[in-house]
Amino acid sequence: MSKINAAITGINAWVPEYILTNKELETLVETTDEWIMSRTGVKERHILKGEGKGTSVIGTKAVEGLLKKTNTSPDEVDLVICATVTPDMFFPATSTIICENVGIKNAFSFDLNAACSGFIYALETGRKFVESGQYKKVIVIGADKMSSITDYTDRTTCILFGDAGGAVLLEPTTEDLGIIDSKLYSDGIGVKHLFQKAGGSKHPPTHETIDAREHYIYQEGQAVFKFAVTKMADVAVEIMEKNNLKSKDIAYLVPHQANMRIIEATARRMGLEKEKVMINIERYGNTTNGTIPMCLHEWAPKLKKGDNLILAAFGGGFTWGSIYLKWAIDGDSK
Repeated sequence: MSKINAAITGINAWVPEYILTNKELETLVETTDEWIMSRTGVKERHILKGEGKGTSVIGTKAVEGLLKKTNTSPDEVDLVICATVTPDMFFPATSTIICENVGIKNAFSFDLNAACSGFIYALETGRKFVESGQYKKVIVIGADKMSSITDYTDRTTCILFGDAGGAVLLEPTTEDLGIIDSKLYSDGIGVKHLFQKAGGSKHPPTHETIDAREHYIYQEGQAVFKFAVTKMADVAVEIMEKNNLKSKDIAYLVPHQANMRIIEATARRMGLEKEKVMINIERYGNTTNGTIPMCLHEWAPKLKKGDNLILAAFGGGFTWGSIYLKWAIDGDSK
């Protein structure tokens, strides 16, 4: 019996219309466009505006487009996984809300939280369900409304984040395509360096936690950068070496868009020129779980069946990992 692989057979992404530029941020906090660009590479980011609009809005738009592009009926979908750190609410899961919005009724769904590594964690999870042979159509979503937990009085973090999301369709194939291998890691040492203090069961919301601005992202930038720049590069090289891949064999690195310097360091370790690295951080910032599917969506028209891609991410916790996949479609269609 031929081995079943899980292949991406469709990709779609969506960003909100409103654009928050560095120039506008200069009116909110003490910063400059030059300072932001030199340290992060971010020029602008999209923000979801409107009362009562959560991450499910982004995920719904991404999945609606995915179903249309792949000519997939909602009734055909077996499983939906949504990677997010900004769920609409603690429960029900945002994936369930998205399923209701797009008419998916025959699937089970759940959310997954691994910070900025969540999308590749979810992709690997979806892969296993497809490889089991029991599931034929699995949708993996990466979406976040980071503006909802960003403190726009904190000049060190408000420059980084934006809102966006994307979704992929995973289907079985017996060809030598799809997700080939992965390496995923976590280390709880990172908890104290990057977190949201209040809002969970340890520190439930109170007037005091709100007044202390503890429901926003807290980040010790230097500690996070030092760990990220090493681990994301290490794991990308590890997956290459494990699969006997040289830099010439790689069509593209698909890195999490956290910081331009981290992306460049990872590419250098892999021996890749800039032309082989998917970079859109200047236009979207760090959209957490949205970064990798956003890149895949934008570059899909350039990709060819059989192209070797290395996905790499690093997130709070700490979490990090890499996936080696062979692109299964020509361009952006089935």
